[in-house]
Amino acid sequence: MTTTLEHPTTDVLGTTAARARSAELERLVRSDPGRFRVLTGDRPTGRLHLGHYFGTLHNRVRLQDLGVETFVLVPDYQVLTDRDVAENLKQYVAELVLDYLAIGIDPDRSTIFTHSAVPALNQLLLPFLSLVSVAELNRNPTVKDEIAHSRQSAVSGLMLTYPVHQAADILSVKANLVPVGQDQLPHLEITRTVARRFNDRYGHGTELFPRPEALLSEAPLLLGTDGTKMSKSRGNAIALSADADETARLLRGAKTDAERRITYEPTTRPEVSSLVLLTALCEGTDPRQVAEELGDGGGAALKRRATEAVNTRLAPIRARRAACARDPQLVRDVLRAGNETAGAVAEQTLDDVRAAMGTDYR
Repeated sequence: MTTTLEHPTTDVLGTTAARARSAELERLVRSDPGRFRVLTGDRPTGRLHLGHYFGTLHNRVRLQDLGVETFVLVPDYQVLTDRDVAENLKQYVAELVLDYLAIGIDPDRSTIFTHSAVPALNQLLLPFLSLVSVAELNRNPTVKDEIAHSRQSAVSGLMLTYPVHQAADILSVKANLVPVGQDQLPHLEITRTVARRFNDRYGHGTELFPRPEALLSEAPLLLGTDGTKMSKSRGNAIALSADADETARLLRGAKTDAERRITYEPTTRPEVSSLVLLTALCEGTDPRQVAEELGDGGGAALKRRATEAVNTRLAPIRARRAACARDPQLVRDVLRAGNETAGAVAEQTLDDVRAAMGTDYR
């Protein structure tokens, strides 16, 4: 799939331009989903939580249901970007796939696969690295932030080349649309740069790779139960795999404030507003309406309603997850089929690259 979309974004995406183009892409997706191929995924470093669900997961299911060809990558190699060893990796991969199946990603309509099982994808990293300078990698603001928050005593080469590895992920299946948050735009721009430079250097007048575009998510800002950023590593998130009792316990301990009147003011009352927003998202209503209905009920009433809303929203997801988990072969079968599909696509891409570079010796 090498079609370039009309009116591509510029090489340096400002937020306003990126959002305007994303809105246009959204209209195109709805009118002609078959012209798009999406790649998306999550690092298997722990249980997925409500922040992931409302931030990205439900949007993947929406794109799949619209008819967009969807590849969902479990980038197990990239676990090593900010840690010395990949602990509990097999378990985390299985848990991640169960979460995907539970929220509605259908392996008959979406391809779920892992980095380590697709050698052709990782082989693309070598020629792609030759197209990007060290200075460009050092300037990447997302990499700078990830290095600053790295768990390693020293920064590995994998961390520095992370954006190029992501380019290999995307371009191995020739995806032309990538759902991202605003902070991921610099990474996607590296992918676009790699695609453009490869086409210019080796394309001989043809375009081997599309220049993938960003479908920006309007991810809501949900804080963790301690009032800081919701994160797998901080223990402040409600996992999709949590049961009703664990969810209730975590929400009872959520940070609020001393003011009894419940209002939705994200800037001045972030913790209360995050719980109000979570409740509204789960109920499918407006957060200001939730706040108005709670009135002077205080933090206790807010937590009770949030707990009921979350448990109601997650009940069918938990039921599907439990049903999937009862079949120990299911995850292996899903990954085997997905790895075969993604592997065949990536092998064809690698063959195209070899032919373009003159390194096909067979």
